[in-house]
Amino acid sequence: MPSFDLKQLHENLSTHSTPWQRSFQFWARAADIYTGYKVFQVRVSFEKDVQKAEEMWERHHEHAADKIYSMCYDMGGFFLKVAQVVGKPDLAPAAWVRKLVTLCDHAPETPSNVVRLVLEKELGKTVDEMFERFEWDPIGSASIAQVHRARLKGDKKDVVVKVQHPGVQDLMMTDLRNLQTFALCLQKTDLKFDLFSVCKEMEKQIGYEFDFKREADAMERIRSFLSENNRKTVVKVPRVIRGVVTRRVLVMEYIDGIPILNLKDEIMKRGIDPDGKIAAAAKQNILKSLTLAYGQMILKSGFFHADPHPGNILICKGSEVALLDYGQVKELPNPLRLGYANLILAIADNDHMRVSEGFRELGIDTVNLCENERAELFNLAQVMFDTKLPPGVKMLQPYAEDATLKKIAVQSFPEELFSVLRTVHLLRGLSVGLGLNYSCAEEWRPIAEEALYLSGRLRAEDLKSKNRRKWRFFRR
Repeated sequence: MPSFDLKQLHENLSTHSTPWQRSFQFWARAADIYTGYKVFQVRVSFEKDVQKAEEMWERHHEHAADKIYSMCYDMGGFFLKVAQVVGKPDLAPAAWVRKLVTLCDHAPETPSNVVRLVLEKELGKTVDEMFERFEWDPIGSASIAQVHRARLKGDKKDVVVKVQHPGVQDLMMTDLRNLQTFALCLQKTDLKFDLFSVCKEMEKQIGYEFDFKREADAMERIRSFLSENNRKTVVKVPRVIRGVVTRRVLVMEYIDGIPILNLKDEIMKRGIDPDGKIAAAAKQNILKSLTLAYGQMILKSGFFHADPHPGNILICKGSEVALLDYGQVKELPNPLRLGYANLILAIADNDHMRVSEGFRELGIDTVNLCENERAELFNLAQVMFDTKLPPGVKMLQPYAEDATLKKIAVQSFPEELFSVLRTVHLLRGLSVGLGLNYSCAEEWRPIAEEALYLSGRLRAEDLKSKNRRKWRFFRR
C-alpha cells in the first residue's frame, strides 16, 4: 500500500483560501446581502399598493436567494449547514427555500482518488481487499462527509460508507467564528434573540461530528432505545457495521428509500393524486412517525438526534421513515428535559401563566417590549417550541414589524435547548411542506405527562384520562 501524508495531500489539492481571505469573502458577501435588504426595506415602504409591494418583495427574495446560494455553495463548509437550517418553508421566504433546499445532500464532492486514500489510510487495507463492490460516485455529499454505496467482501447486503472530507474541520471552525460575530451584530439591530448562544452551541455540536466512532455509538444507542420503547418500528435507524469504523470512516447498513424532498414526485410517478386521500394518509403517517420518535427521544430519554433537516430523512416502502446521520446528537440534563416537558404541557393546555413559569425554569431570559406581555410570551413559546401555525399563516416572518420577536426580546437562551428548537422547526417545516398543520405540543402531551409522572413531578390524579389512553397508543 502506498505511503502518503493525508494532511500534505489536502494542502496540495485544496482550493480553499487562507482563514483571513475566507473571512474577508464571508463579510463581503454577507454585508452585500444584508445591506441589500435594508435598502430595499426603505424603498418598498414608499409603495402603498399591497399587492405590488408583495411582488417587489418576491423579486428581491429571488435575487437574494441567488446570492445566498452562491455564497453557501462556493464557500462550502459550515455554510452548507446554515443553508440546511435556514432553508425551511415555515421560516425562510419561498424563493430562499427553493434554492437552498437543493444543498441538503448535493454539496461539493471529494474526488474519488482522495476518497480512496482516506479509506486506505483509515482502515489499513486497500479498497479491493475490503470491498466486493464500491460505487465511486457518491449517493450524497454534505458539509462534513460524503456517502458511497458498497458491498463488503463475503457479505450479501449492501452497505453505506461515510467518508470525511479532508481538511474540513479547520474550515468550519473559521466559518463559525465569523458567524458568531455576525450573530452579535444582528441581535443588536434586527432580531432581539440570543443568537450568539445559538452559535456557541452549534460550534460545540459540530465539533462532535468529526468523530465517526462517537457517531456510531450514538446511532446504536438511539436504535436500541427506540426499539425497546415501541412494539412496532417508529423510524428506521441504520445498523452500524462494527470493525470498519474509525474517526473518519463509518460503515453502516444500506436502507433503501427516497429523500423526503422527492416524495411528491414519487407519489405522482406512481399515478397517485398528491392531494388525494391516499397521499394524505401517507403524509400523516410520515409526520406521526417522526413526531413520535423525536418526542420519545427528547422527553423520555433526553438523548436525541440533533441534526434535523430534510436531507437526513428517507421514506421507505409502506411510508416507513428512516432517520439518518447521527453526527450531531444531544443529551439534555434531567432538569432541562423535565422543564421542557412542563413547558410542553403548558403550551398544549394554553396556560399562559405556566408558560411564563416554564421560561424561567428553563433559564430563558426575556425582556418585555409591549403592553400585553403574558399573551406575547405565550405566542413566543408557540413560535419556538410548537409546530402549529396560527390560522391563515403559512410562513413565520421573524423580521416583520408585528413579529413576536419584535415585542419580546430574548436576552439569554440555554445553549442546550437550541437542538430542541431546531427539531421543532424541522417538524413545522415538514408539516408546511406536506400541507398539514398540527401541534407537536398536543401530540407530545402524553409523553411529557409520563416523563413528569415518573419523575414524581406530576401526581396520578392530575393525569388526564385521555392521555392515559394515548400512552397506550404511543407505545404502539
